This record gives sequence, structure tokens and C-alpha cells, in this order.
Amino acid sequence: MLQPKIQPSDGLSFRTCSVFIFMVLQSVGEQAELICPHQPIVALAGDGVILPCHLEPPIDVSSKTVVWIRPGLEPKYIHFQNDRHLIFEDQNPSYRYRTALFEDELENGNVSMKIFTVKLSDAGKYECHLPSVMRDESIQLSVGVVSTPVIEFVSNQSREVVLQCEAKGWYPEPEVFWLDAEGNLLSAGPTETVRGPDDLYTISRRLTVKKSDSFTCRVQQKNINQTRETHFYVPGHFFPGRSHLCWIWITIIMGFLLFIINRRKKKQMCHSGHRVIVTDQNEELGDQETTVKEVERADQQRELQDEDIMTEQTWNENH
Repeated sequence: MLQPKIQPSDGLSFRTCSVFIFMVLQSVGEQAELICPHQPIVALAGDGVILPCHLEPPIDVSSKTVVWIRPGLEPKYIHFQNDRHLIFEDQNPSYRYRTALFEDELENGNVSMKIFTVKLSDAGKYECHLPSVMRDESIQLSVGVVSTPVIEFVSNQSREVVLQCEAKGWYPEPEVFWLDAEGNLLSAGPTETVRGPDDLYTISRRLTVKKSDSFTCRVQQKNINQTRETHFYVPGHFFPGRSHLCWIWITIIMGFLLFIINRRKKKQMCHSGHRVIVTDQNEELGDQETTVKEVERADQQRELQDEDIMTEQTWNENH
């Protein structure tokens, strides 16, 4: 029976090809770098967050193993994926169904991981491992909680105008500042801080106001790069002393106006009364004149009558 003969050259060619392929793959793996940001990634509790990492130059890792772990956690595997299949057995229970890779981007070397519904406990260091290219890199996640501050009007025993700014449920512990309408920092009272059983902070700070103006309470946390502000306008009637002085001036002015009005009314009444008196006097004079004329007319009639009688008597005597 004839046995096939393997030429030495064939064996050399096969081994050479295998070594070449291995060297090429190794060379590509050595040249590719896993790039992740050095600055912490910030997320707010309840939101989703992406931990970005990618290979440069891009290498297709869609059929490879991609592992995300969190050192110090047991079990430490946050996301374990091989050939597009997620392996749940080794995954930490607190991240179950809360992590995912961008499947359509794996062929482009994008191995970023998304965490859904971030918790305060998710804050910490994460590491991405790519065994196929012998690369790993770490990334830091910071998680915060914020709320909008509330301003309240407070009146103390000194009858001063005092504003209180309070912000509840912050993490990490924030700072609180008071500013005027131009954005200048104002001198205010000490910051009062209370940490609750849920590790969240409630802070408050008071400001004594001396004039009517617009004021701003600013609460900020530099580690998570979060700032919240609330504005408050203080009207003039918030100041008891100035309000009382204002009412005094109003009373004086009103009294002066009433005095002028009453004086004018009296003058009008005097002029009206004088006209009435003059009218009455004219009417009396007119009545007197009428009486004199009537008396004179009656006298004339009596004189005429007397003359007629005398004339008649004289005629009778002559005849």
C-alpha cells in the first residue's frame, strides 16, 4: 500500500504560516490600546450612565471575551460576556439586568458598558479586561444626589429680616452660599449640616437682609460638578422700621391734604353765605320801595278825591 508522503517543505510551510498568523495577531494586540477616560464619570442616582472605553486602533471583539469587574466587590464580575453571550453565573447580583454593552459597536472596538438606574452604592472603581488582546484599563464612577434649595422668610426677636436657605437630600456633602443681585458673595451665618440614616445630607444657612433686593441661594458639590440655585426677592414692606416711617409720612401728607380741602370748602361756604345775605338785603329794600310807592299813590288818590268834593260843594253854593 502506498503511503502519502509529506514533503518537508509542506510541514515547514504550515508551521511558518501558523507562526506568522500568531505573530500578526500578537502584533495587532500589542499595537491596540484600550482607552478609558482618566477623569471620574459622574452620574446622578436614578439615572443611567455609560463607562466609555474603546480600542485604538479599532479591533473586532464581537466574538471575544469582554469582562467588567469591580475590585473589592464579591463577586467582582459586573459584566461577563463571551461571543455576544452574557454569563450570569459569575455576575454580582446587585448588577443583575442592570448592565449592557453596545453590541453593534463591538466590531469597532467599542467596549463601553452602560449601567441602568444608578445607585449610590455603584460609586467606585471599575476595570475593563480584554483577554484576547491582553489589555485592561480602570475607570472611576462618582454618584451624587441633588435637590433644589428652598428659601424661607424668618423673623427673629430683633425684628430683622432673615432668610433661610435649606437643601435636603444631597450627596456628597455640598456647600451653600448667598449672593446679591450682582452675583457677589454675601456674609451669612454658619452652615448647619445634618446627615440622615440614608447617608444623605441636609444643609441650611441664614442671611440677615438690610435692604430690599433680589438674593440667590446657591448649593454646589464640586466632586460631582453639580449646582442648584433659588432666587428670592425681598420687598420693602418686609422691613418693619421703614414701613412704619413710610406710614407716618403718608399720614402727614394725607392730613395736610385734608386740611387744604376743608379750608377750601369753608371759603366756598363763606362766599355763598355772603351772596345769600346780599340777596336778602336787596329783596328787603325792594319791598320797602314798593310800600312807599303804594302810600304815595294812595295819598294822591285821597287828594284827588278831596278836590272833587270841594269842587262839588262850591258849585252847589253858587247855584
